[in-house]
Amino acid sequence: MTLAPRVVLVHRRTEYEELVARHGTPGQAAFFLASRGRSVEEVEQRHARQAAALARAAAAVPLDWRRSRVERADLPRFLFEPGDVVAVVGQDGLVANVAKYLDGQPVVGVDAERGRNAGVLVRHRVEALPALLRAAAGGEGSLEERTMVEAVADDGQRLLALNEVYVGQPGHQTARYRLAVEGDPEPQASSGVLVGTGTGATGWCRSAWLERGGPLALPAPGAPALAWFVREAWPSPTTGTTRVHGLLDGGRQLVLTVESEHLVAFGDGIEADALELVWGQSVRLGVSTTCLRLLA
Repeated sequence: MTLAPRVVLVHRRTEYEELVARHGTPGQAAFFLASRGRSVEEVEQRHARQAAALARAAAAVPLDWRRSRVERADLPRFLFEPGDVVAVVGQDGLVANVAKYLDGQPVVGVDAERGRNAGVLVRHRVEALPALLRAAAGGEGSLEERTMVEAVADDGQRLLALNEVYVGQPGHQTARYRLAVEGDPEPQASSGVLVGTGTGATGWCRSAWLERGGPLALPAPGAPALAWFVREAWPSPTTGTTRVHGLLDGGRQLVLTVESEHLVAFGDGIEADALELVWGQSVRLGVSTTCLRLLA
């Protein structure tokens, strides 16, 4: 017996839900904002729009299909099935948050607040979701494949990211390591290393790129290449600054060997789901064979 398709609705808690969780009651949350000259009405209205979009997305799933719902904080513990259709209801960044936990499942990005999001990854309105879900489940939709970055430690730990992977100190102090692309490694002390995709080239990596004066051509979202940047490399008698940015293409990888007591590698800003690296360990960063399959 063939199982019906399963739709997984991905969302995140709103600012209003975060406020109520922190302060205990809606009244206390409103008082907190009012005491600082702010009104709770704006976050209440945004919460209502998000809740309405999520309800409409749930109603768009055919009655004879299976369905599940997962909040962003629970993504590391959620088990996606190979045949899932993933509907992300929220912001562009939420697509990046879920992409690292997928393995080729089609993703439909639904903009919950038209006009507030850039709409690069959440391109669709909730009204179009019924047709989009059927197209994705039937393999009929046009899918755009976006490159992802992969970090693999020498003990087998593995991490994927759609935008970028950051390697550095968990407390954002000075990170010490040896860095190599080809040839002999260079000892460095810095604020960490960013390795990003063409999708991430509009975010954190672009900031580093602009600070350097645009020293290289950033890759396109679907190109099998990555850009990397060392943040605030510090010259000293034992550390160098000659390798601070570059491109990884043609299967090349960036190899970082830890010379700090403890470094971490995390993707797309999710620090709670990180690779833990100790002195002497190495981590390799390069283009992943897994990509995000986004319904165009």
